[in-house]
Amino acid sequence: MTGTTQAGWALDPAASIAPQICRILRERIIHNDLKPGNRISESEIARTYRVSRQPVREAFIKLAQQGLLAVLPQRGTIVSKIAYAAVLDARFLREAIEADIARILAVQADPALVADLRRQLDEQREVARSAPLEFIQLDDRFHRTMADAASKGGAWKLIEGLKSQMDRVRYLSLGKFPVDKLVDQHAAVVDRIAAGDIAGVDAAIRTHLREVLSDLPRIVQANPDFFELPEGGVPQPVNAPVQGGMDR
Repeated sequence: MTGTTQAGWALDPAASIAPQICRILRERIIHNDLKPGNRISESEIARTYRVSRQPVREAFIKLAQQGLLAVLPQRGTIVSKIAYAAVLDARFLREAIEADIARILAVQADPALVADLRRQLDEQREVARSAPLEFIQLDDRFHRTMADAASKGGAWKLIEGLKSQMDRVRYLSLGKFPVDKLVDQHAAVVDRIAAGDIAGVDAAIRTHLREVLSDLPRIVQANPDFFELPEGGVPQPVNAPVQGGMDR
């Protein structure tokens, strides 16, 4: 197992241990610090973080439920491969939820929200080429801000729980995806919200969240050992029509 060097992967002794272990291991898997097929054990994790095995066991159970760990007979616990079908499902659900969120925001545009999102766009442009890891964090903040503004913070938490496999793909392609294009797509969403254009923002957010579909085959081809592909071939995504534009 690889080492733990990032400050964000340290434990806070004053907080509950099991959720922290779960969060840290989830982040390490998503960041591909722990790679598909890596074997990990409760005792090793407990020694690494100097905790008892019970909170580690609880974290393993939750991560297995999220499809990030698998318990295999005679092999122990390993990091699961990225389930291709799960990536498509998570992306589909995310689009359905966030399209509604964007439409809610466009019904009555809040100038303060629009100003905040435009400031975030400036930050995204600053790091777009020099710090792709930071861009992913800013990207999540952008989408979470919209969810909170629409009073759908609970829906965003649901999205975060669903998109683990999708996030693994994002980090796997770190430095290779078209960050400038993604920022431009964010800007289009903000412009449509500001204009109160419900159909336009629906099309803009759906187009943005379908960007991964263009990159996914190339990412799979470059990292075949990281993916679990369904029998019978790779399924085609099923999408809702994009209002005001052609479906992709």
